[in-house]
Amino acid sequence: MITIGIIGATGYTGLELLKLLQRHPAAQVVWLTSEQSAGQRFGDVFAVSPTLGNRKLIASASADYAGVDLVFCCLPHVAAQEHVAAARRAGVKAIDLSADFRLHDAAVYEQWYGHPHHHTDLLAEAVYGLPELHRAEIASAGLVANPGCYPTSVILGLAPLAQAGWLTGTVIADSKSGVSGAGRSPSLKTHFVEANENLSPYSIGRSHRHVPEMEQELRIADCGLQIADCQPPISNLQPPISNLQPPTSNPSWQLIFSPHLVPVSQGMLSTIYVTLPEGVTEGDVRVRYEAMYADEPFVYVLPTGQVATMGHTVRTNFCAIGLTAVPGTNTLIVTSSIDNLIKGASGQAVQNMNVMFGVAETTGLM
Repeated sequence: MITIGIIGATGYTGLELLKLLQRHPAAQVVWLTSEQSAGQRFGDVFAVSPTLGNRKLIASASADYAGVDLVFCCLPHVAAQEHVAAARRAGVKAIDLSADFRLHDAAVYEQWYGHPHHHTDLLAEAVYGLPELHRAEIASAGLVANPGCYPTSVILGLAPLAQAGWLTGTVIADSKSGVSGAGRSPSLKTHFVEANENLSPYSIGRSHRHVPEMEQELRIADCGLQIADCQPPISNLQPPISNLQPPTSNPSWQLIFSPHLVPVSQGMLSTIYVTLPEGVTEGDVRVRYEAMYADEPFVYVLPTGQVATMGHTVRTNFCAIGLTAVPGTNTLIVTSSIDNLIKGASGQAVQNMNVMFGVAETTGLM
């Protein structure tokens, strides 16, 4: 049995994580933390069944890191750093659902998140938690950086092209997310009156914080090497927040990313536009995708003529991918669908846990 502690359990990702772990046959949740709700029951914070609701919430200062096998950290970026470091000091494995350990370069992290990284020593051991790309490294990892939801949909949608060296020019990812992707803390843009019957783009172009995460992983796939071997260095590929012009050392492709908030609770769809190299056909592309994902339990490529929709994957840990070639052009449109809270967060975290502890990867997720 894998004993588990959850830091920051009262957000949407914490809720989904606890639901998944409750039915996982090899998992036992020992403690849950919440700074604002410490001393209350989980059911005082969320309307849930008694099996979940009767669990008591404690302050993080009372968390016994050494008393569990694994810590999930569901806090926002910056806030997660100290808790993950405490878990690792206690010799406990950790899966962090924030962005704090996803970027390999501390300078890039500081540039995009506006805060210094206080545990750069842990960046060297952190493994980017996308099993479809890094399964072997995850299996032996002590710290896994769970990917963001937008990056999961875009990276899985483009990885076969990156590995083939078929990403060229400007790659445009137009992504839509359910409102839960903005987190549980209320804001004007997530207010019902603002979000309902509306479609809102935000941080478009190259200004969203997930851009460096997506480029980092796709360039590693493009290189087919470790990050240190990619040239030019990943840190040189990110434009400063204050200057969003493309870098002068730009390689053969660059990502333009346009996220949107849509008035649904859960779900995510990325529609990605790629210019294929001359001579590469839709058939060539389909062979690549089907070969890469043939044995993946949570990724499936839709038949010719079908496009991915939110409905293909909502409330599941699956990623559905559709491939559409535009006749008379060398344009490929990739549609990639996930649930932002499950494959984009908590479900993927459980998938990573399964890999880390040698449990069948689909356990608790099918």
